[in-house]
Amino acid sequence: MQYIIPVIIVLCIIVAFIFILRRKHNKEIQRLDQKKLQIQNKPVLEELTKVKALNMNGQTEEMFERWRNKWTELMDVEMPKIDVLLFDAEELVDKFQFGKATDIEKEIESRINEYDQEMIQILKELGELIGSEEKNRIEIEQLKDQYRSARKTLLAHQYSYGPAAGPLEKRLETFNPKFEEYEVLTESGNYLQAREIVITLDEEGQHIFKLINEIPALLTDIQHKIPSHIHELRNGQREMEEQSFFLKHLELNGKLDVMEESIDEFKQQIADLNITSVQHRVNEIKDEIDSFYDALEKEVMAKRFVDENFEQIGARLENVIVSIDETAKEAEEVQKGYHLSEKDAALPSNCKQQLMSVRQRYELLSIQVKEEQSAYSSLQEELKGVKEETERLFEEQDRFADRLKSLRIDENKARATLGNLKQLLHETDRMLNKANIPGIPEEMDIRLEEAEEQLFIVVQSLKEVPLNMVAVHKNLDTAEKCIQDVHNTATEMLENVLLIERIIQYGNRYRASNPTMHQRLLEAEQAFREFRYAKALENAATAVEAAEPGAMKKIQVLAKDDN
Repeated sequence: MQYIIPVIIVLCIIVAFIFILRRKHNKEIQRLDQKKLQIQNKPVLEELTKVKALNMNGQTEEMFERWRNKWTELMDVEMPKIDVLLFDAEELVDKFQFGKATDIEKEIESRINEYDQEMIQILKELGELIGSEEKNRIEIEQLKDQYRSARKTLLAHQYSYGPAAGPLEKRLETFNPKFEEYEVLTESGNYLQAREIVITLDEEGQHIFKLINEIPALLTDIQHKIPSHIHELRNGQREMEEQSFFLKHLELNGKLDVMEESIDEFKQQIADLNITSVQHRVNEIKDEIDSFYDALEKEVMAKRFVDENFEQIGARLENVIVSIDETAKEAEEVQKGYHLSEKDAALPSNCKQQLMSVRQRYELLSIQVKEEQSAYSSLQEELKGVKEETERLFEEQDRFADRLKSLRIDENKARATLGNLKQLLHETDRMLNKANIPGIPEEMDIRLEEAEEQLFIVVQSLKEVPLNMVAVHKNLDTAEKCIQDVHNTATEMLENVLLIERIIQYGNRYRASNPTMHQRLLEAEQAFREFRYAKALENAATAVEAAEPGAMKKIQVLAKDDN
C-alpha cells in the first residue's frame, strides 16, 4: 500500500499536467483562429469598391488589379491553408503530441503576421490613392481660385507692380500648363502623379501669391514714401541751417545720397522678384529715416533750451559767485570767535576756484553759441553741466553757511547743558549729604570728584578763543555721561540703604530663635557702619531668605509701597 499511493499521486500529477498543456494549446489555437478572422474582416473590399468610383485607367487600374489579385490570393488560397494547419494542430493536441502542435502553431503565427502586414500595406496604399484624389480635388480648386484672383489683381493694378509686372505675368503663365497636365493625369487615373503636380503648384503658388500681395506696398515705399521723406529731410536740414543750426555732425547729405542710390538697386531686385533682402533693407532705411527725424527734433529742442536758459544760467552763476564771496567773508569773521576745521576753513576758497572753472566753461560756451559752429545738442549738454555744477557748489556753500550760523546756537545750547549738568551734580551731592546714612563710600567720593573735573574741562573749553565747538561737544558728552552715571549710582545706593534697613527690621523677629541669622545680621550691620552698603545688602538678604524663603519679595513690595 505504501508504494501504491505515491504511484497514484504521480499519475494524478502527470494527468493534470497533460490536461493543462492541452488546455493551453487549445487556447492558442483559438487565439490564432481569431487573429485569422481579423485579417479576413479587414475592410479591403470596401476600399476597393471606393477605387472603382475613380477613373479606372492607367496607374489606378494597375494598382486596383494588383490589390484585388493579392486579396483574392490571400482569401482563396492562403487562408484555407491556415484552416488546414489549425485542424492539424487540433488533432495533434487531441493525440497529446504537444511538441508537433507547437511547431505548427509557430508556423501559423508566422504566416498570419505576414498576411496581416500585407493587408495593412494594401489598406495604406488604398488610403493614399483615395486620399490623393480627394486632396487633389480640394487643393487644385483652391489653387485655381488663388491663381484667378492673383491674375485679376495683377492685370487690374499693373502699375502698382512696376518692373515686377512682366516677370510675375510670366510666372503665372506657367500655371495653366500644370493645371492641364493635372487634368490629364486625373482622367488617366494617375492620381499619385497628379498629387505631385498639386504639391509643386502649391509651393510655387505660395511664393508667387505672396509676391503679388507684398510688392505693391514695397514699391510704394521705394518709389514714393522713402523719396518723399528724403526730400523732406533735405528741406528741413536746409531750413534749419538757415536758422543757424549746425548739423554737419549728423552727416545727413551723405547718408541720404546712399539711400537714393539704393532705390535703383531695389527696383532691379524687385524686377528679379528677389524681395526678401529688399524688404530687410527698406525696413532699415525706415528706421534710419526715423532716427534722422529724431535727431533734427533733438536739435530743435536743444536750441529752444539754450535760447531760454542761457542767460538765466549765466545770471545764476554770477549770483552764486557773489554768495560764495559773502560766505567767505562771513567765515573770516566767524573764525575770530570760533575754531573751524582745516577742511571747513578751506571750503569757501575751494568753491570759489571751482566756480571760476565753471565760469570759464560758460564763457567758452558763450563763444560757441555766437560762432554757430557747434551742434545745439552738445551745447545743451554742456549748458546743463554748467547748471548742475553751479547748483552743486551753491548747495555746498549754503550748507556751510548754515553751519556757520549754527555755531552761536550750538554754543548757547552747550552753555545751557553745562548749567543743567552743574545743577544735577549739585543735587546729587546734596542728596547724599542729607541722606540718613553712616557716611559716603570712598568710591562715590572719587566719582563725584571725577564729575567735577569733567565739568571743569567743559568750562575751560568754553573759555577758549577761538572756540572749538567740536572739542566742546566732545567734552560735554563725556561730562554728561559721567554726571548721569554718578547720579544714577547715588540714587541706587540710597535705595539700597533703605532696603537694608527694611531687611534688618524684618529679620529682627528671627534673631532670638535663630543664632545663625543673628550672626549674619550682625555682619551686615558691621558692613553697613563701614559704608560697605552692597556687602551689607548681600549679607542681610541672604540671612533673611535662609530663615524665610521668599521673604525678599515681600520686603521689596513693602519698600515700593513706602516709596
